[in-house]
Amino acid sequence: MTFIIVGYGRVGARTARILHEEGRAVVVVENDPDKAERAREAGFEVVEGDGTNESVLKRAGVENAVALGGFTGDPNSNFAACMIGKGFGCRVVMRISEDYREEIYERYEEDVDEVVYPERLGAAGAKTALLGGSFSALGELTEQLRLTTVTIPADAPVVGQKVNEIDLGDFGRIYAHGREREEMTIPLPGTVVEAGDQLALVVDDDGLERTRAALLGE
Repeated sequence: MTFIIVGYGRVGARTARILHEEGRAVVVVENDPDKAERAREAGFEVVEGDGTNESVLKRAGVENAVALGGFTGDPNSNFAACMIGKGFGCRVVMRISEDYREEIYERYEEDVDEVVYPERLGAAGAKTALLGGSFSALGELTEQLRLTTVTIPADAPVVGQKVNEIDLGDFGRIYAHGREREEMTIPLPGTVVEAGDQLALVVDDDGLERTRAALLGE
């Protein structure tokens, strides 16, 4: 299962590192020689060239890759790379900036699997989008506590519940909430959870599966 990261800037580099630390195969595509060298020094397989060029992506293994992320600072380049990846059956995720108008976001969203705002969720959110999952353990806070985000699907048991009504027992706490394409903030007690919402939690390391069951019904 290979993941192709187009663009080894701040977001691409961090996303690649997170995937690599989880034991996933990553190939970086970068046309800037300095960034390409940094990726090599970090231990990644690197294909130098334009990520909007099909022959370059073929050298990176797009024909057999599971997912491709367009994480350069240019949304047009990201979109072009994603369209090539989509043509080869990859899950495709592209980065845009938060200051894009709604109609531009919607135009991109129609054609790719997911659009991410690095300013909001950063590399951890980009990694989750590439994997296609809704539940992501982002990192450890202590030996026993973990920072976690979850995207609420339409059939989740917590849809329609108020945040203060969601019972995670003694193994988790909800500390932030965000509507789709909105920044995450500290939720008001009366905030009602809707499909597509995102929740950020602090979870006891032993309680991840119980948290998943409580929020997603899995």
